[in-house]
Amino acid sequence: MVDITKSYFELFQLPVACRVDLSLLSGRYRELQKAVHPDRFAGADDRQQRLAIQYAAYVNEGYETLKSPMARSLYLLELAGYKVDLEKNTVMDPVFLMEQMALREAMSEVRDHADPEAELERLVDEVDEGIETLFDTYEQLWLVANEESTEAVAKEDALKTAQDTVRKMQFMVKLAAELEQLESELLDS
Repeated sequence: MVDITKSYFELFQLPVACRVDLSLLSGRYRELQKAVHPDRFAGADDRQQRLAIQYAAYVNEGYETLKSPMARSLYLLELAGYKVDLEKNTVMDPVFLMEQMALREAMSEVRDHADPEAELERLVDEVDEGIETLFDTYEQLWLVANEESTEAVAKEDALKTAQDTVRKMQFMVKLAAELEQLESELLDS
């Protein structure tokens, strides 16, 4: 069965890293799902059926976490002892916040733009690029924090900066979802 005391990386037999091989992750997910799917335990006793449901939920949660760069980044910080509360902790970087305001303003004006589809595409590209840049920054900070030669204070600083970077990523991921919604609305009209 599945050992739910293992980290998601251990569960899927992947190295603890910012980037994962998504095809390997998907293959291991399918293997684990076959092994723990509750339908396989339909004839088992109640306890085994409940355990199968628990195991399947753990596998699904692990897969969803490792599949998403944002969720994976949060999980890595959590493994390092740095839980990020995205609801309470907000970004205080004024330059970043001004950039967010400008992007949101541009998004609100898309419908009135001379070429709404082109403007939307430009914004989507800009946000996607911003997310990738933040993820690259996060990855560099993660590598510094996990380098054996890095001093304790530098590791702490890198992880705290990584937390801030994840908060910024959350803003951008939310904006990307809103742009996707706007795209659907424009296509429907």
